Amino acid sequence: MTDLTVRLDRRQLLGLSLAGAVPLVFGRAALAALAGGDEPGLPERILVVVQLSGGNDGLSTVVPFADDAYHKARRQLAVENPLRLDERVGLHPNLEKLLPLFKEGRLAIVQGASYPNPNRSHFEAMDIWHTADLRGRRVDTGWLGRAMDSCCHAGAAPDPNLVVAIGKSPPYAVAAKQLKAVAFETPEAYQWRVSGGDATGFAKANEPAPGEGAAAWLHDVAAAARSSSAAVRRAAAAYRPKAAYPVPGRLGRDLRTVAALIHGKLPTRVYYAALGGFDTHVRQKPAHDALMRELGDSLAAFQADLAAQGHAGRVLTMVFSEFGRRVSENASGGTDHGVAAPMFLLGEGAKGGLHGTHPSLADLDHGDLKMTTDFRTVYAAVLGRWLGVSARDVLGAEFPALPVL
Repeated sequence: MTDLTVRLDRRQLLGLSLAGAVPLVFGRAALAALAGGDEPGLPERILVVVQLSGGNDGLSTVVPFADDAYHKARRQLAVENPLRLDERVGLHPNLEKLLPLFKEGRLAIVQGASYPNPNRSHFEAMDIWHTADLRGRRVDTGWLGRAMDSCCHAGAAPDPNLVVAIGKSPPYAVAAKQLKAVAFETPEAYQWRVSGGDATGFAKANEPAPGEGAAAWLHDVAAAARSSSAAVRRAAAAYRPKAAYPVPGRLGRDLRTVAALIHGKLPTRVYYAALGGFDTHVRQKPAHDALMRELGDSLAAFQADLAAQGHAGRVLTMVFSEFGRRVSENASGGTDHGVAAPMFLLGEGAKGGLHGTHPSLADLDHGDLKMTTDFRTVYAAVLGRWLGVSARDVLGAEFPALPVL
């Protein structure tokens, strides 16, 4: 036989590319739903992860304005006029649009998040956050990948429970054994690319075929992936946001895309986005001020958009960075790699307020803040209380869930 699909095995199919990675866990029922049959069951709860890449300066984000040690260590970089959260700490003033969420109990701020024996390498530290394991990539899956594997089974046809990453490639956090995350930079670019071949012929060859067996499975996967990309592009093209996202701004654009896909009733459980530029070794203040503006305005617009569309109760947004910065500013008007930093959780399901203890500026570890909250206690809450999966199974150990939800 010369049918293209028959010549493909599972290993070869993994090499096929949309403008990103192709989801490989679709049964025939899920395929029919994506192709326009019965609407698939929508996830009751959705997690949106926002990664701040480069090491966000936590002391310029959640500012210990009442601590004299802060002002002595940050003679150039001390943040003036922070937005007071209590008598000790306040938000960077460019996060002003998040202050109403905090006052309304929809913004939880976790202080001093890190892990034992911290690593100051961007790559290794991010791997630890992505795997929720101090061994980093020696663990062959990410924490969200394991979570999705635990509730989705290859060959089954409940909600596909896809993972969507906005970017060139999926982060290691979503690496899984059974599920392949979708990744694209823009919805418009998310479609089949056929190297050296006829896209029309390829699409025709991979239309759903009756029957069972390997050929039918391969047909299903290819057609489901094409239908998935079409659904993404339709949802994004048709969307009319009910909030003003910041322009220009990468994060605002990406969160607008996430809002469009949620409103478009995609069966996605996890969305992942990132904002870079936080490695502020030199002239930190103008760069970090701008990043705080983009972060705060984008998150606030996203929350307002979700609320206006009636989806706010289904969505939890978690914000983290791979590490914080050192307490003392350097000679170049910046800060160097540090340890502990804050995490944010936003949404109607968040238990608003300050959680954990702000690290002491008087009791440092070689110039670094000491961890006061193990980030895996936050993951444990998100896994067990939001995604509804076993935190112990995913994390490989028992971590008490921080009461942030």
